[in-house]
Amino acid sequence: MDEVIGTMAARLAEVRGVRAVALGGSRARGAHRPGSDWDLGVYYRGGVDVAGLARLAEELTGGPVEVAGPGGWGPWVNGGAWLTVDGARVDWILRDLDRVERVWANCRAGRYEVGVQAGHPLGFWSPAYAGEVALCRVLADPAGELTALRAATAAYPEPLRAALVGAVWEAGFSVAAAAKSAPGGDVLHVGLCLSRAFGVLVQSLHAYHRVWCLNEKGALAAAAALPAAPPDLVPRVETALRGLGPQAVESAAALTAEIREAMALP
Repeated sequence: MDEVIGTMAARLAEVRGVRAVALGGSRARGAHRPGSDWDLGVYYRGGVDVAGLARLAEELTGGPVEVAGPGGWGPWVNGGAWLTVDGARVDWILRDLDRVERVWANCRAGRYEVGVQAGHPLGFWSPAYAGEVALCRVLADPAGELTALRAATAAYPEPLRAALVGAVWEAGFSVAAAAKSAPGGDVLHVGLCLSRAFGVLVQSLHAYHRVWCLNEKGALAAAAALPAAPPDLVPRVETALRGLGPQAVESAAALTAEIREAMALP
């Protein structure tokens, strides 16, 4: 399958607008299982030939494939396609290289955004764009643009680290909001507030250790393995999200305080 993916990447790079193709996800990091998807980041500039992508997808799969153009999957995930090739699931994920470079510049300046995005219940955190590049395996890059950007993102920006560690204040704010709703049994509001709080804590822990956090999937377990995380982080989060009452809020508040102390925050 590696050879198939390599050939596919080379073909993708020939589509008008495509500048580079990279392998991402668990396969790029060597953390994949036998049935894991093959995630291909398709980096383009100034628009991309969606019809050309659809023709290539049909050729590779033997049938029509719906390709979502830029913005078709939302403002941050952007677009792409889901393919099955030789029995393997292959995802094409569009990325606007100009936008990725702007996000990287913001990361170096300590700025980030969190946008509403389908499939990301805690929002899409813009530094994920840079993290994807840092952790990818470049497969096709005729002009060397993505390769150069990957080299630059190898060092986690200290201003971004400070900003994301400092974002831990929002976890405490969200827990305080949950405390107002817990006595009345408003489990939806409490659940959303606590989920948000735990998501922020996970982001802050990753940044504190200069580790890229790409999305919510697997992020809690990854954060739990970091030195500053409480040893019982996962079961405490699980218990709180099952309870969603005053005791859960108290537990979340204690957890937030412990992580703040571990990161030497006042």
